[in-house]
Amino acid sequence: MQLTNQQTLPVSQAQAWEALNDISLLQSAMPGCESITPTGDNQYEVLVTAAIGPVKAKFKGKLKLADLDPPNAYNIQFEGQGGPAGHAKGTAAVRLEPAGPDSTVLHYTANATVGGKIAQIGSRLVDMAAQKMAGEFFENFNAQLAERYKPAAEPVAAAAAEPATEPAKPGGFWAWLKRLFGMS
Repeated sequence: MQLTNQQTLPVSQAQAWEALNDISLLQSAMPGCESITPTGDNQYEVLVTAAIGPVKAKFKGKLKLADLDPPNAYNIQFEGQGGPAGHAKGTAAVRLEPAGPDSTVLHYTANATVGGKIAQIGSRLVDMAAQKMAGEFFENFNAQLAERYKPAAEPVAAAAAEPATEPAKPGGFWAWLKRLFGMS
């Protein structure tokens, strides 16, 4: 399986790097993540519950960051065991590209192999589950970034001159519609 994509993050490159190395932020943004525990320099043990098609399992895995180039890039090596559900092993390359003072584009490419019941499900369902998990992660991650790095409040006089409107959530309607019809 290969998954390549990019996401625009609402923060500077330095803030994005800091957030990508914050275990508690990553744990709360990752769907099904129960724990991320440091086991050494840039090495972690991860416990995640994931559903891939009809198979739901708790995966215990190891994650290692390599080739660190702060605040630009790193590679991730991972492997996980899900008991009878199967196993996964792979790598991911993450690269940050500044897109302005408060915007960064995160590029990623992940390659993984799976075995056991997960492999029997079929690559299409595995790919769809991986894309869904990535989408949920970045939705949660971006929301947390926006909360953590809120822009400074504007002066009261400037705020009073503008009509009060609630900004539309990107993809809010489409995300709701997809959830409604079970297409997440």
